[in-house]
Amino acid sequence: MIESSWVKRYAEQFEACKLVSTETAVVLSETRSRPEIVQTARLALSQCGVAPVDVVVTTPPNPGPVPIRSTGASVALAANQAALGALTNADFIVDCTVEGLLHAPELGQILASGARVLMVSNEHPENTERWPHDPSLADRVATGVGLLEQAKMMRVESDAGTDLTVDLFGAVRAGSHGWCTEPGTIAHWPGGLVLAFPAAATVNGTVVLAPGDVNLTFKEYIREPVALTVADDYITDIEGVGVDAELFRSYLGAFEEPEAYAVSHVGWGMNTSARWEAMALWDKADHNGTELRAFAGNFLYSTGANEVAGRFCRGHFDLPMRGCTVSLDGRLVVVGGDLVAELLPS
Repeated sequence: MIESSWVKRYAEQFEACKLVSTETAVVLSETRSRPEIVQTARLALSQCGVAPVDVVVTTPPNPGPVPIRSTGASVALAANQAALGALTNADFIVDCTVEGLLHAPELGQILASGARVLMVSNEHPENTERWPHDPSLADRVATGVGLLEQAKMMRVESDAGTDLTVDLFGAVRAGSHGWCTEPGTIAHWPGGLVLAFPAAATVNGTVVLAPGDVNLTFKEYIREPVALTVADDYITDIEGVGVDAELFRSYLGAFEEPEAYAVSHVGWGMNTSARWEAMALWDKADHNGTELRAFAGNFLYSTGANEVAGRFCRGHFDLPMRGCTVSLDGRLVVVGGDLVAELLPS
């Protein structure tokens, strides 16, 4: 059953993307996409006065050896020219693929066509009922991106032992507030992130995952500390005596891809409506953790695909961390897990 409240919330988000009835809108899904997401998206587009075009591709088999979750790097398109033809001739694309197109190899071609893409996370639509549209988020994210664009160095510290530096020379800096209005742009929903995709060999130091931090690939809260040594982007040592550390080592090692150990992106959350504790209330199959990537004041450290550094891979971790202090050339933007005043709603 599709709830009318879900359709209404999707429609509000599409309208925030300045969707108009004369535009061509494609719902991109795959055979393993969550049916209620696809159907809610189609109904919401119709409510906006747009006749949706469905593009459904076959989900390729996972070659193993481990499950793949929450990468933002869908391989479902597989360079299919028929599907790409439809997508590159669309004005607006609702991305309902399981992993999302954010790091997909085909994304550049799609955005170059002028299409704008809204990624709808692979989780139960009921989640969206708690994510009100916040018009101020766009301006606040833009402020954060502006600060990041002016900076040469990011430093991240925590009482748990994190001390990480990111040389921002050559990095691509970006933000997502959860909707896309300009041609050739992509957003994920819910938004509220300021991110840097560092250039190669620019990230060094120590990252310490403390209890209460989050491993979103596993959809679990960290219970025991895990210390990561990072040298020129790559995790060179994983210290920890508990199951969290063992799983971390085992999962990344299973891919036999050096790139899985490298930095994908770093940044901080800006969404004051996103909740850190939300994951505790959902079964893993019904929650994808996009909200936890964006909760206000988190530092997000991610491993895996990074197009800026020329790295594509299947292994991936998104690791939102609490209690960190983030500075840009010495200017504080997050203090002990709290946004500074200029980045908060007025």
